[in-house]
Amino acid sequence: MREITYLEAVREAMSQEMRENEDVFILGEDIGVYGGAFGVTRGMIEEFGPERVRNTPISESGIAGAAIGSALTGMRPILELQFSDFITIAMDQMVNQAAKIRYMYGGKGKVPMVLRTPSGSGTGAAAQHSQSLEAWVAHIPGLKVVQPSTAHDVKGLLKAAIDDDNPVIFYEHKLLYKTKGDVPEEQYSIPLGKADVKREGTDVTIVATAIMVHRALEAAEELEKEGISAEVVDPRTLVPLDTETIIKSVSKTSRLVVVHEAVKRGGYGAEIASMIAESEAFDYLDAPIKRLGGAPSPIPYNPELEKLHVPQVPDIIQAVKETLNKA
Repeated sequence: MREITYLEAVREAMSQEMRENEDVFILGEDIGVYGGAFGVTRGMIEEFGPERVRNTPISESGIAGAAIGSALTGMRPILELQFSDFITIAMDQMVNQAAKIRYMYGGKGKVPMVLRTPSGSGTGAAAQHSQSLEAWVAHIPGLKVVQPSTAHDVKGLLKAAIDDDNPVIFYEHKLLYKTKGDVPEEQYSIPLGKADVKREGTDVTIVATAIMVHRALEAAEELEKEGISAEVVDPRTLVPLDTETIIKSVSKTSRLVVVHEAVKRGGYGAEIASMIAESEAFDYLDAPIKRLGGAPSPIPYNPELEKLHVPQVPDIIQAVKETLNKA
């Protein structure tokens, strides 16, 4: 098995699908010769040509509308938005069209499309290019929501998303693009709705998403030096959510810390916390559930203030110790 970057794994997943299925194509702003805002599609136009790697005008609503229309005719479009913040411009298309069509037409019309987009902070891109808005779309019935944290996961989950007959919002954290991992050369699929226990533990469960998975793992290593065993669970997909794996973990450890980069207020961590509160795992809890999330303010441009805005490794360590009364 080779070690490749998260970015390369995304590109490889799309290229392999496009070689296998002529109905798969990609569209978005500057994805052709330029290779996209983060270089994910670099080189693909040389292999597949401008008909299947289609540059678009700067119109997120138009890109989404074109993808939905082509999906309804049997194509499997992958649209790239340069920054996840710009889904705000495509919300009518995604929420009122893509998410509703299959239901409103009694299953006779399918919308097999993937909306890929870089999310999160950490690159100094400031308030309009650094948000994590996954809770918005997770609220909408009809949309599936994916947040891979590793190169291995992103390739397998992207294949599953492309093969799915429903619209999928696929978040790729900017800081993960350069991270590396072991990834098989052949195609493989990771089912949507299946969480992964990234680290086994006995004292506390940390449910983390995207870049926070890596920070949670780093925190778990530090906590281990103090005799605290933390289990790290990566949901991988928010919709559908693998509640069984999370409930099983919390029932074992009796404590839960949920951490994500998005603003804490109204963030997806609240959904996970309430799910546990309504499940059989609640009877096993020995401490209140802790939620960590971003500050309720726009993300600053200043790099030091940007770090203060979202949870870091020390914040996760502190939250775990509080649940264990060891702070």
